[in-house]
Amino acid sequence: MATVIYEQRESDVPTARTDDGNLWLNLTDLAAATGWELKPEGVCRGELCVPIPPDDSASFVRDDAVNLSRFAKHLGQPVIHDAGHDVWVFGEAARPDTSPMLTAPDFTLPDLDGREHTLSDYRGRKVFLATWASW
Repeated sequence: MATVIYEQRESDVPTARTDDGNLWLNLTDLAAATGWELKPEGVCRGELCVPIPPDDSASFVRDDAVNLSRFAKHLGQPVIHDAGHDVWVFGEAARPDTSPMLTAPDFTLPDLDGREHTLSDYRGRKVFLATWASW
């Protein structure tokens, strides 16, 4: 049995398997402990689906079980495992539900002479934005 702490949710998973430092959960336990489900399009949570790399699928899915630790690594999610107590803690993911923006949000700022410039006025042209913060 393993204890899985995922997004503030603690679950005791009696059927969990640990194999070479990886945590394998059957499909029912995966959904109950994390909210993720295995679907044909990948590992999904609601409308969000993360495709499994086809060239590495065996390290993600095997015998109707998902390697949660490998999936977390794929998401950029930190994992801590206490082997002595078989406790697995999964940190916050690197936000798989957001894709990088290709368009910056519109804003208006003054230049050093006080003239206002709006980013959308430069749409279609290359713009270099330099930022600085004092903290």
